[in-house]
Amino acid sequence: MLIHSKATEPTGAAHDRVYRALRLRILHGEIHPGQHLTLRGIGKDFGVSMTPAREAVRRLVAEGALSLSSSGRVFTPELSNERIEELAALRALLEPELASRALPRAHLTLIERLEEINGRVRQMIARHDASGYIRLNLEFHRTLYLRSQAPAMLAITETVWLQLGPTMSKLYGQLRRTEPPRNHKLILAALKAGDEPGLRLAVRSDATQGLRMLKV
Repeated sequence: MLIHSKATEPTGAAHDRVYRALRLRILHGEIHPGQHLTLRGIGKDFGVSMTPAREAVRRLVAEGALSLSSSGRVFTPELSNERIEELAALRALLEPELASRALPRAHLTLIERLEEINGRVRQMIARHDASGYIRLNLEFHRTLYLRSQAPAMLAITETVWLQLGPTMSKLYGQLRRTEPPRNHKLILAALKAGDEPGLRLAVRSDATQGLRMLKV
């Protein structure tokens, strides 16, 4: 069986690889708001030519994760107060609904998994690892929301997270956390109790309270 090296990787596969890897960097706050990128730099980072780098950027611009200036400069957007409020409102609408739909399938194994993830969130906080914290915080939510069996709603939610990724790194620096989010404990308690109103409230608070601190 022939295995392609990165040097002989088909263009479509190369651009998809770059897209996915760069998307994760943005999602996890590894690229800060307003940070400029170049196609040459992206190509060098991932060992690809300009064409796969350009295609990956084009997809991320379409998702709102990157912006493209009229002069062709690529950068992560710095969100206005209005944009932060809009994205926070989307999270407040979508995520409580996902959690509510997941509740009937939130069995003990899921709750134990969420508790384990929350424990690793604590480790990232102790290490002052902003990207690790963001990654595990999203994993906590996504693990719960996957039980909702609402893939279209989850896909929209993940696009919102993607657009917020660089901003979340800025938020982490302002929060100066020493413990996992209090609302995670409330989410876990509501899941254990089968408390849908309490679950919706805890998820809504967790999704929006921090973001609104960023408004200036």
